[in-house]
Amino acid sequence: MLKKIMLVLFIAGVWLSPLHADAETDIKGKYEKLQGFEFKYDGKTVEVIEFLSFYCDGCYTFEKSIPVIKGNFPKKISWKIYPLYWGKGSPKPGEAYYLAEEAGKAEQMKAALFHAHFVEKKDIGNLDVLEGIGAKLGLGFDFSRKLRAGEKAKHAQLALSMAELYRVNETPTLIIAGNIMTNMHPFHHNADALRDNVITILKSIIK
Repeated sequence: MLKKIMLVLFIAGVWLSPLHADAETDIKGKYEKLQGFEFKYDGKTVEVIEFLSFYCDGCYTFEKSIPVIKGNFPKKISWKIYPLYWGKGSPKPGEAYYLAEEAGKAEQMKAALFHAHFVEKKDIGNLDVLEGIGAKLGLGFDFSRKLRAGEKAKHAQLALSMAELYRVNETPTLIIAGNIMTNMHPFHHNADALRDNVITILKSIIK
C-alpha cells in the first residue's frame, strides 16, 4: 500500500513534507489548510489544482468564473485539472479530456463536454457521443482509437487517487499553492462566492 501511494505521489509530482512555519500565516479567505502538505510559492507562479466532474452542475457553473480568476493574475497562476467520476458517472469523459489535453485542445474539450451534458442533454459516457465531440474539435480517428482502447484509463484512475490523497469529497474543489483547499461548501454552493474567495486567497499569496 505504501509503495502504491509513493508511486501516485511520484507520478503526480506531489510530495508530503512538513509545512513551512510562517510562509502562509497571512492568507485571507475561507479554506482548509491541509496538514502534511507543503505550501508552495516560488514568488512568481501559484499552482491551482481543480478537481471537477463533467457531470457536476456546480463545476459547470463555476467554469465561467475561471477566466475572471485568471484575469486578475495574468501569468501568475497555473491551472491544472483532475477530472473525477463518482457514482454512476463514467471515466470516459475524463479520458477524452486527457486525450484532448495531449493534442493541445484541453480547454475546448472541457467546454464541449459541459455543453454536451448540460445544454444538449447528451450521455457523455457514451463513446459515440465522445467521438462526435472529438470530431468537431478536429481530433480525428486517432482520438477515437485511443479512447476506445482506454489509453488514458490510468490517468482517470490517478485523478481519483489524487482526490483521495487530498481528501477531496466534493466538486469543484481547489487546491491552491499545495496545501490550501477550498470549495463551494462554506458558500452554500454559490459559484460567485467561491470565485471571490479564490481571488482573496490568491491576492494574499501574490503580493
